[in-house]
Amino acid sequence: GSSNSEGAGKVSLLKKVPALKDGDFTLAECTAILLYLSRKYNTPDHWYPSDIQKRARVDEYLSWHHANIRANAPKTMWIKVLIPLFTGQPLPSEKLQEVMDGLSTSLKQFEERFLQDKAFIIGSEISLADLVAIVELMQPVGVGCDIFEDRPRLMEWRRRVEDAVGKELFFQAHEMLLNIKELSNIQIDPQLKEHLAPVLMK
Repeated sequence: GSSNSEGAGKVSLLKKVPALKDGDFTLAECTAILLYLSRKYNTPDHWYPSDIQKRARVDEYLSWHHANIRANAPKTMWIKVLIPLFTGQPLPSEKLQEVMDGLSTSLKQFEERFLQDKAFIIGSEISLADLVAIVELMQPVGVGCDIFEDRPRLMEWRRRVEDAVGKELFFQAHEMLLNIKELSNIQIDPQLKEHLAPVLMK
């Protein structure tokens, strides 16, 4: 209707993507969206179990993920691709090392605290916890930091997630990330570079 133009501004209140719009209801925040969809469409119970303790495990992982994996993994993309792209110079290697060390610590915790010897984060079935984790952990891979190669347990888990989600769907979802290297070929307006460089170098 006529509310389209003003509606657009409201769709993502947090000015973040993705935003979900369901009728008049809007939601921005990947995890919240997944939870909402799993309830609305009555998805199979294993994604967000009705069992109160299993559900608490999913919630526990999601809060940990936010402060740990989410805080580190996406930085690899900034450091390896986006910052050099905008500043025209590679970032000092110690900066990347710093991020990789932070990520390494998170991955160790992920394996020891959450994965342990289970098939998936909360047990024998895949849940939203695994989905949220894999999406973020594929980001470093997309920019050439293979965080899986020296971590057999993590690698096995990734394979199980791929199989559970379906290889086809999995790679569609990550095609965008895995193609992120192509960004390096984009020509950026020199003036924009000039403005952004000092900000990004901070």
